[in-house]
Amino acid sequence: MIPNRQMVLEAGNRVAPFVHRTPVLTSRLLNELAGAEVYFKCENLQKMGAFKMRGAINAILQLSEAQKKAGVVTHSSGNFGQALALAAKNLGVNAFIVMPSSAPAVKIEAVKAYGGLVIITEPTLEARERSAVSIVAEKGAVFLHPSNDLNVIVGQGTAALELFQDQPGLEYIMGPVGGGGLIAGTALAAHYLGNNCKVVGGEPKEADDAYRAFKSGKIEYNKSVDTIADGLKTNLGDINFPIIMELVSEIIRVEEEEIISAMKLIWERMKLVIEPSSAVPFAALLKEGKKFKNKKVGIILSGGNVELTNLPF
Repeated sequence: MIPNRQMVLEAGNRVAPFVHRTPVLTSRLLNELAGAEVYFKCENLQKMGAFKMRGAINAILQLSEAQKKAGVVTHSSGNFGQALALAAKNLGVNAFIVMPSSAPAVKIEAVKAYGGLVIITEPTLEARERSAVSIVAEKGAVFLHPSNDLNVIVGQGTAALELFQDQPGLEYIMGPVGGGGLIAGTALAAHYLGNNCKVVGGEPKEADDAYRAFKSGKIEYNKSVDTIADGLKTNLGDINFPIIMELVSEIIRVEEEEIISAMKLIWERMKLVIEPSSAVPFAALLKEGKKFKNKKVGIILSGGNVELTNLPF
């Protein structure tokens, strides 16, 4: 199902009181380097440091009072867990966050600080899913998937919705591709409000399941995910994949050194703290410069939750 225009617009109005309307920034130097007019939508400055706050709020707000009372549950190694915990706290809802034992301690503590009830499992997807299912059965909580839930997807698209409102006339809009929630939501916003703006995803070559899925027409999986872009190691889902296939123009793969170089440029030149995943679409723009020459390009800087003790430069 492709959500309609009304769903996209309603999501924008629904989340507005609960999220920051993040700024859109530009850099003359980066424009010169890219050969394009680039407009960065700074979701690294969003509450809890990432765009995922939008999808979490949008999904919870559409639950019934009985469902809210029972609480929500997700499994996440980081950003969506933090987003759901904070969104739930702001709305007076219990949030059960299943996290792997391998998750960074700083992320586990952040979820707890936001009021999330953390359940630690073995570091396998099967263990996380099993634990989430048992919480649904025991507590009656509603399971919300980090990227493969329609209300979450439409919520994530509100970042692009704001970008189109603030910067009309974009010819391309770019975002990173991991689980597919952000790029699918962005594509929906572009479809209804972008005035023929093309949607392009950026993806690490070391975790290129979406690129391969785009070519094969079916969901693909990664045998290994040896990328610095830790937020992009997950797979597409059966809800977001059809949206991506229909509405995304292209997915561009980038090498690890290209991600690091793009990340460093944004830190140095724009003084913005972004995580590696955020740098992927800008790396894709720099890599395929000829395609975007003299074009107006929007880029979603997806988040800024980076471990400062583990920078790649």
